[in-house]
Amino acid sequence: MELVTQHGQQVLEIRHPEFFARIFLQGAHLTEFAPRDSDNWLWLSSAANYAPGAAIRGGIPICWPWFGDPAKNPPEVADRIVDAKAHGFARTLLWALERTQSSDKSAEVTLTLDARDLGDRFGDWPLTASIAFEFTAKTCRITLSTHNVSDQPVTYTEALHTYFPTSDIHQTQVDGFDGSHYTDTLDNWQDRTQSGPICFDGEVDRIYHAAGDIRINTPEGTTRIESNGSASTIVWNPGPGKAARLPDFPDAAWTSMLCVETANTTSNCIRLMGGESHMTQLVLSRG
Repeated sequence: MELVTQHGQQVLEIRHPEFFARIFLQGAHLTEFAPRDSDNWLWLSSAANYAPGAAIRGGIPICWPWFGDPAKNPPEVADRIVDAKAHGFARTLLWALERTQSSDKSAEVTLTLDARDLGDRFGDWPLTASIAFEFTAKTCRITLSTHNVSDQPVTYTEALHTYFPTSDIHQTQVDGFDGSHYTDTLDNWQDRTQSGPICFDGEVDRIYHAAGDIRINTPEGTTRIESNGSASTIVWNPGPGKAARLPDFPDAAWTSMLCVETANTTSNCIRLMGGESHMTQLVLSRG
């Protein structure tokens, strides 16, 4: 493992005989994971903005301690937010590199963020976060842990906002939600029930009130997502209209990506009593 500078930022590169991974310390942001002789399991925008303080488009941004539009969060979350930006502050702040370890089969990296160090810039968040990455030739395991360091209850929302590649979004399906309830944010936040696999022919932005064993089927094969400590899953693709409006997103790139996000949001927010912790885990595998 080696800390290098790229785009003016500190980046941890894990060059293991079995795999390669790249983590930006800003945002504890994994932008690449590729087993030997494999492509990147994550999609990364060719127009991504790597400027300090900017969120990187692609990879796995960490949305914490709120997800999405602050106003769309539960009142006990929204009332703490004093920043109008979506998706919280964790993805644009520098995390501390806490621990690294490797063996002939795996590598582990842990980074931490203490929201108390931020003063009142983003509101009152007496929380600490740690994220642990565990890589092998066959899996990528990510564990986000949140601890309430106060003696009062704190409620938050979160997401591991994972971007996946595909050669053709029109031939891509997401399985694992048949019969599940979801909120369609593109249709006035109406509640719907999924029937069959999720397919794509334009913009999709849905919050599924379910998680667990999910499969993304693309022309290249199947990616499996397993989650623990998660009660929400967001499925997102900007479609052609929104893609054209995003400054860090090539116009045609919506046909080559999708997001399936491991989350706890809206009614599935997390309420921690004083001293309590919560762990959300994502495991990626292929085949």
